[in-house]
Amino acid sequence: MGLFDWLGSRRKTAIPEPLWQQTLQRYPFLAIVAVDDQKRLKMLTEQFLAEKQFTGVGGLTLTDEICVAIAAQGCLPILELGLSAYRGWVGIVVYPDEFVVQRRIEDEDGIVHEFEDVLSGEAWEGGPLIVSWTDAQMSGEGYNVVIHEFAHKLDMLNGDADGIPALHSGLTTEAWDAVFLPAYEDFCRRVDDGEETRIDPYASESPAEFFAVLSENFFELPNAVQADYPALYALLRDYYRQDPLGRLPVQP
Repeated sequence: MGLFDWLGSRRKTAIPEPLWQQTLQRYPFLAIVAVDDQKRLKMLTEQFLAEKQFTGVGGLTLTDEICVAIAAQGCLPILELGLSAYRGWVGIVVYPDEFVVQRRIEDEDGIVHEFEDVLSGEAWEGGPLIVSWTDAQMSGEGYNVVIHEFAHKLDMLNGDADGIPALHSGLTTEAWDAVFLPAYEDFCRRVDDGEETRIDPYASESPAEFFAVLSENFFELPNAVQADYPALYALLRDYYRQDPLGRLPVQP
């Protein structure tokens, strides 16, 4: 056991400053957050750690470094939304690497197909959030399995994951659909045409995956989202109440 009791004691625990600074510097999209916002992010991360329950599986021994890194990345999207955006679930399961999930689906003809799905992360509605620690450490270049799965949790807050998260005041479903759906349809067309996109083609799988992947890019590569879909960038900026593009260093 490390500095924290990861088994869900629900006690408030302060993150040691050296560990916090190490976490910020490890992930560039956290390091460029304004100092005052970093302080608020730390407090939010501490509250998150006190409320959620981490479990290491597959031979992984949880450490303070692992839990703080995942919690800090997961809390960045809700910096302005508040911890209540992650209500209704408690568990975070961490595998050392990619993990296998047994799938069972029935097709239109009633034939049942069983197969294995290799995943780096998964979010269950009303259940735990699951991530691979190996993949979580790869964050920083537009691929962020942590933000991706936490975005799914935001999407599930108002029901099934459909690409429309629970919207706060100032945003309506109609306004969301007017921007989000045309961007999704355009991206699917580009992928179908074989175009090489800066945004992961996996985003074309469904509106839910488009929202999750675009959320990754919004925080890690905001310039790519702004360049490809400026109206969608503005929509995500209004939803998350953050402007990651404004955090980037000014280019000469």
